[in-house]
Amino acid sequence: MTIVSNSSALFPAPGASGSKANSMTDMGADDFLTLMVAQLQHQDPTKPMDNTEFVAQLAQFSTSTGVQELNESFSGLSASLTSSQMLQATDLVDRQVSTESNVGFLEAGTDENGEPVAALDATVALSGNRGGMLYVQDMAGQLVYSAALPAEATGDFQVRWGGTDANGGMMPPGNYRISAETNVGGEVTSVPVYAHSRVQSVSINPATGSASLNLVDGSELSFAGIRNIF
Repeated sequence: MTIVSNSSALFPAPGASGSKANSMTDMGADDFLTLMVAQLQHQDPTKPMDNTEFVAQLAQFSTSTGVQELNESFSGLSASLTSSQMLQATDLVDRQVSTESNVGFLEAGTDENGEPVAALDATVALSGNRGGMLYVQDMAGQLVYSAALPAEATGDFQVRWGGTDANGGMMPPGNYRISAETNVGGEVTSVPVYAHSRVQSVSINPATGSASLNLVDGSELSFAGIRNIF
């Protein structure tokens, strides 16, 4: 957008040699007012500037300035949101989150006595149903563990698999698929299961400024993919 004027000396035509484009985005308030005063001082007394043109120039500058200020405000808001998101993300390190997936990572470690332990947590969405069966399969589809859910279990019921197979042997760390089913009116029905994963670290996408969570199984998770936090 350029300023329209009756004085070609003050406002050279676009593309004129040795001139700079009078873009509103390149002008500040002081520049505009200086030019406006000079324009009024050098106008032809016999052909004074039209009031409509004068008001139009002021409106143009006001609009451009408002857009610039709005862009600056949005830039500041974006930076603030990114900083806030980063702080929220770092607070999740070493905590567990659940997603819509029923695949979780079995973590191995040692207890306070130095004995080997393992755990994979999940949430079984029983809704109004009670009890049922829990199944754990490896990623090849082989059933490695099953157990009955307590009869009093209902709603979002949290479970933990200790990493042992049907014979009590310890399974290796890695991804496992958890499923569950319940008996409704004599009919066996599958129910949703949401595996938990531990957040190891946080990373920032330099292109978008958005934060993502690095999970213990090596995958990345966006904030939008979080179902619950534990």
